[in-house]
Amino acid sequence: MSKSAKITVHPEYKIGLVDRRLYGAFLEPIRRNVYGSIWNPKHPEADDMGFRQDVLRLIKEFGLPQVRLPGGNWISGWEWENSIGPVSERKAQIDFAWRQIEPNTIGHDEYLEWSKRANIEPIYTLNLGTADIKDAFHCIDYSIGPGGTYWSELRKKYGRPDPYPIRTWCLGNEMDGQWQIGSWEKDPKGYGVKSNEIAKLIKWMNPACETVVCGSSGPHNSTYPQWDMDVLEQCYDNVDQVAIHHYYTVPEGNLDALLNSSLAIEDFIKTTLASCDFMKAKLKSRKTMMVAFDEYGVHAGKEAEPVYWYDGRRENTMEFRNDFMTRPFVRYDNCEYDAEGPRRPAMSEMLLTLSLNAIAMTLLRHADRVKVGCFVPFIQRALGMDQHHVHKTALYYAYEQLNKYGQGVSVMPVVNGPVHDVKQTRTDFVRQTPDYEGVQLIEGAATVNEEKGEAAVFYINKDQYNDIPVELDLRGFEGYKLLEHTEMFSEDLDAKNTFENQEVIKPKPAAGTKMEGGVIYTAAKKLSWNCIRLIK
Repeated sequence: MSKSAKITVHPEYKIGLVDRRLYGAFLEPIRRNVYGSIWNPKHPEADDMGFRQDVLRLIKEFGLPQVRLPGGNWISGWEWENSIGPVSERKAQIDFAWRQIEPNTIGHDEYLEWSKRANIEPIYTLNLGTADIKDAFHCIDYSIGPGGTYWSELRKKYGRPDPYPIRTWCLGNEMDGQWQIGSWEKDPKGYGVKSNEIAKLIKWMNPACETVVCGSSGPHNSTYPQWDMDVLEQCYDNVDQVAIHHYYTVPEGNLDALLNSSLAIEDFIKTTLASCDFMKAKLKSRKTMMVAFDEYGVHAGKEAEPVYWYDGRRENTMEFRNDFMTRPFVRYDNCEYDAEGPRRPAMSEMLLTLSLNAIAMTLLRHADRVKVGCFVPFIQRALGMDQHHVHKTALYYAYEQLNKYGQGVSVMPVVNGPVHDVKQTRTDFVRQTPDYEGVQLIEGAATVNEEKGEAAVFYINKDQYNDIPVELDLRGFEGYKLLEHTEMFSEDLDAKNTFENQEVIKPKPAAGTKMEGGVIYTAAKKLSWNCIRLIK
């Protein structure tokens, strides 16, 4: 087996233009993700609406391009009309998705105002579970209507004279899932018809808007990938992207499987694209469907112990855990974390960073078709947050480099180096991965921004035990020179950043990197994240 790796990157190995929305995030009001985190009127840095300015500062410093909000399972039972107008007159409601009482203190207008204050583009999710077409149209009119109608004038009455800058609209959330309130699992064509009609309304209101229809919410669902094709057949002409979700789950302590997240994601993307292209051919359309990977994350669980609430042995029939179904409904707007009870222990910051950035690089390698990416753990994990403080985690730093430097055109790196095999894993009957043979231990992505005269190469070393010498062939980048090579790693996998010390794990200049004749000679430390920047 080779002991060193060669990475070849050439500006002519073009994949496609990188959409700024590729490096986004996701926000759902689960537990403390909203009440007590981004919003806490008791916090010393709360602004006039109760939003935490310490959180806003870090998000603006990061340059987060977009957030999908308010999204998730919660949306399928949410009545947006209950969340507008004077807070004292709003209606609280039950959220069956997470057994919460939603007070609607933070509602439709507050989510969009928070987006404005954070300098991010909102990707808005409509309720296609319990709501009908008329309800969706009212929300669209209230949000982006120019005026002169009941709903658009009501928006003005409540202090928002101009239409909200919503460009991208998600048509529901995980509508193929039987865990979803108002699930369309057994009627994908019906969901496709409904989506088609709502997508038409959005485009008739503003032709510049994009619509995102729900594809499969996981590669192991019994309906995958037929669901995607059945839905798209009904709405192909009026939707722009198909949304897919995946929470990659592996047994605790299995580092090989954890760091193989990108290959599982890549398989999912390729099958989804094949389904889209099949429908393009069947419908004889000239339009190419794009993909929004607008929820992804990484979890670890015990071998064969379900970490989600359904069981594949019954074709994904929902099986709630007893402790969840008997849990009382909780209201979280008191912003007191102690009332929440114990939380699942956090995964190693360094390992989580490598696994999630491997997925982000996979999206980058498919930038020609994947246009939206929503990094679920941004609010929860990239920002180290409690009710008092917020700080930068290792995940923040690495994802920030992708966001800042992974712009322009994605180009394909060719990697030839040491490989290993990753054995099949299982945490339940639907969260499984197959055997993978000959997996490269060095994995990368690259971009070139010709307008700025910049290029960037990102790569990780998945080897748990060895540093790997790397020869990076960049001879195609004539006139470019090495600007910097930063690396991030930790000998102590239990180390983490804290509010008091936010630089325990962060990118630092790599020693010994040199460029000769268009080739960079360096080494990738074991379990490390690397960013090499070139300038013309």
